Amino acid sequence: MTVQSSPTTFADRHIGARRQADIETMLKAVGYDSVDGLVDVAVPDSIRQARPLALKDALSEVEVLAELRKLAGKNKTAVQMIGQGYYDTVTPAVIRRNVLEAPAWYTAYTPYQPEISQGRLEALLNFQTMVQDLVGLPIANASLLDEATAVAEAVLMMRRANKNKEAHDGKTVLDADVMPQTIAVVKGRAEALGFEVEVADLSKGLPEGVINGIVLQQPGVSGRVFNHAEVIKAAKERGALVTVAADLLALTLITPPGEQGADIAVGSTQRFGVPLFFGGPHAAYMAVAKGLERSMPGRLVGVSKDDAGLPAYRLALQTREQHIRREKATSNICTAQALLAIVSSFYAVYHGPDGLKAIAERTHNHARTLATTLQVAGRELATETFFDTVTVSVPGKAAKVIAAAEARGINLRHIDEDTIGVSADETTTPEVLSAIAVAFGAGPVVEAKGFDLPAEVLRTSEFMQHPVFNTHRSETQLLRYIRRLSDRDLALDRTMIPLGSCTMKLNATAEMEAISWPEFASIHPFAPESQTVGWRELISGLEADLAEITGYDQVSLQPNAGSQGELAGLLAIRGYHRANGDTQRNICLIPASAHGTNAASAVLAGMKVVVVATAADGTIDHTDLDAKIEANKDALSAIMITYPSTHGVYDADVTEICEAVHAAGGQVYVDGANLNALVGLAQPGKFGGDVSHLNLHKTFCIPHGGGGPGVGPVAAKAHLAPFMPGDANKAAHQDGTGVAISASNFGSAGVLPISWAYVKLMGGEGLKEATKSALLAANYVAARLNEYFPVLYTGEGGLVAHECILDLRELTARTGVTAEDVAKRLIDYGFHAPTLAFPVAGTLMVEPTESEDLAEIDRFIDAMITIRKEIDQVANGDFSVENSPLRHAPHTASAVVNTDWTREYTREQAVFPVHHLKQDKYFPPVGRIDGAGGDRNLICSCPPLSEFEN
Repeated sequence: MTVQSSPTTFADRHIGARRQADIETMLKAVGYDSVDGLVDVAVPDSIRQARPLALKDALSEVEVLAELRKLAGKNKTAVQMIGQGYYDTVTPAVIRRNVLEAPAWYTAYTPYQPEISQGRLEALLNFQTMVQDLVGLPIANASLLDEATAVAEAVLMMRRANKNKEAHDGKTVLDADVMPQTIAVVKGRAEALGFEVEVADLSKGLPEGVINGIVLQQPGVSGRVFNHAEVIKAAKERGALVTVAADLLALTLITPPGEQGADIAVGSTQRFGVPLFFGGPHAAYMAVAKGLERSMPGRLVGVSKDDAGLPAYRLALQTREQHIRREKATSNICTAQALLAIVSSFYAVYHGPDGLKAIAERTHNHARTLATTLQVAGRELATETFFDTVTVSVPGKAAKVIAAAEARGINLRHIDEDTIGVSADETTTPEVLSAIAVAFGAGPVVEAKGFDLPAEVLRTSEFMQHPVFNTHRSETQLLRYIRRLSDRDLALDRTMIPLGSCTMKLNATAEMEAISWPEFASIHPFAPESQTVGWRELISGLEADLAEITGYDQVSLQPNAGSQGELAGLLAIRGYHRANGDTQRNICLIPASAHGTNAASAVLAGMKVVVVATAADGTIDHTDLDAKIEANKDALSAIMITYPSTHGVYDADVTEICEAVHAAGGQVYVDGANLNALVGLAQPGKFGGDVSHLNLHKTFCIPHGGGGPGVGPVAAKAHLAPFMPGDANKAAHQDGTGVAISASNFGSAGVLPISWAYVKLMGGEGLKEATKSALLAANYVAARLNEYFPVLYTGEGGLVAHECILDLRELTARTGVTAEDVAKRLIDYGFHAPTLAFPVAGTLMVEPTESEDLAEIDRFIDAMITIRKEIDQVANGDFSVENSPLRHAPHTASAVVNTDWTREYTREQAVFPVHHLKQDKYFPPVGRIDGAGGDRNLICSCPPLSEFEN
């Protein structure tokens, strides 16, 4: 017996099929003698990179963690009282350890297959209910990316939802007390779309002119708590819609926006237990008045019923999502911040309404104490009414006071040379207040007196009365609730998730280790640069590595989702053309097979979409492309292509396409969603791309977290570098340079140590081996399954790239069994389904990735072959499709133990179709869900427990 030696490098642990015997088995099925031989045929010579990646040699896990410790040590933790939308908070250990750091939660995929997502969907429904209750509006989503971009989404929503003919095309007015990073992001979006934005002090009334919508902040960035009822009423009388950006913790004490007549409420849930993370990821929220839900961006969890009539959760109104609506989309939002929304929802469950209110009162009283102390010492305050933030006038002494506080380990907000902001939070202590008083040169802290919230803004309504927020008071109860929900789901910790286009690979524990270290997690995004040396060194290092990997000259890590990276790249192209005087160039060519976000992002960048046809073999139709280029040559701005294509093939003509677009004066955007098939083999910045976005939550191992966090860096050639994202904490430039994409300069910085560690652990050779292994795995699946489910598209030598599309259309026509039936039946085998109906309806797209071992891939293949046999049973008349295990799938435990079993197949076939399931069996908590019924009867908050009892 030969004993297999243990893996010696991280690459050996990351790549599943590393045993030579396994590789030979896979190669034999594909028909090649070597992996290099397969790669040489599959990947066109015209795009192959000439030299190996110039990355440092791979480090071990111990070495990487030691390097991360060094970087963390260069950051300086402090008491963060800068505020401006970011606050220190306490992540309860039971939530940090069992949600944020638990693979059952962070490796889960977006809940498009709801039957195996009931746990995360319930947690997200709790999030929606929490938001709805706190803001006083009936429908909330789950969730958005950050507060600034959420406000931008609300502004665009007001512009399309306002039915008042006189106000529809009016300007958008932002209150002067809105967060400055929010103003910057909104102005950048408005400039691209060509509508007017005015910033005004709305406490003094509305400005003149026609107004489409207004945005208020509660509390304002100055700390001011203002009764918005009158300005909201005045806006409504003039036909405007109203958005309020509100702090959820403050709303436990303050009248919610919905009760004052607001149409939309947005904000961040960061201070509900989510670390500062140097700016993100943090879940933003949006809630809307009745009638606006169908035009609301983001994901919406709804309650429907399964085939047994039991309540079941699902994503509702999915046809609103941009990937379906494409150029008709009203938003380009794709990923949310699901994992962080889930953390926030468990924080609300942990504290309950009374606990949240107690935190808010304590925070407010700390601010009152500080204000009283400073006022007694003769300091002038900007406002007498505030929640947690005190703005103080210190003529000419701001720098001195800031330095004195920093010397005592406290960060304050430097507003200008004469003004300072101080924001209390749930971590503030009397000792901190004493140190701040000394920094201001004030006397000892005195008891709070005055500065009470005025009666007209006090909340009188109840909130969060559902039992879920009032039951789990002990840690034992909460721990079991968290476990109960995670057990309902299938995530990567339990099974392969063979999704095409959404690479679900290993998220190694060593990569995840550092994100919750205080030296990374407890840093404010606007902390002094002297305190963030380690963060900025890590970020610049990752940017340099990504530039080398992609062949581009510059990388920005600001975009906090792939869709936002797309927008950033297109805005860079737009800025470049405008700087050259080519303001007429606004046409974006997009192949019919492209990711849906492409078209949506192009529209948001102020471009007009022209669709290019797809040829029968899945490639771009060159005749149609040439015609579209010729017809639009003077107005051509860009083409967006995905490479390898969304059909899972390396198109050999990609360089010709790039050359043709360049010759017409356009730029080439290469969607980096499929970069997992290129790393180490080809560089988009070298074979014709001018700009790309990357998906760190795909190729570079940031986990999907049930639908986010995502990170979508934008990489560009030197000529586009001046137009890359700018710092949102500074004013956006009007010439198209430095447009802010996200609220903080480095977007979702908190998860960047994951990708940094992945690159260091793999090194250049390891990354290349991962790519080659992904190609081998995909071609193995294609070769094994082709006779059962024909592979729709192939490239050179009949090979695919990193994914393959299985065509079920002929089987469906012959038997009635649909691709959805197969997707649901796979749940009975313990698998998440492949990508359903994208990019071709009636198909399944499979991506095994490099991380799955041969045994797991074979388990999936065996499941698919067995399912094909069940389809043949339908074809042979053994049972009708309506009475087949395929149409009744997935099967719950309660369904098969029911004594009234009348189906035409056995219980054993239902739940144990292959032998190994008898030992390790996942039972879905619900049966097949009625999606259409859930959309007709929209319920988007926690149902009463009696629903489940019935």
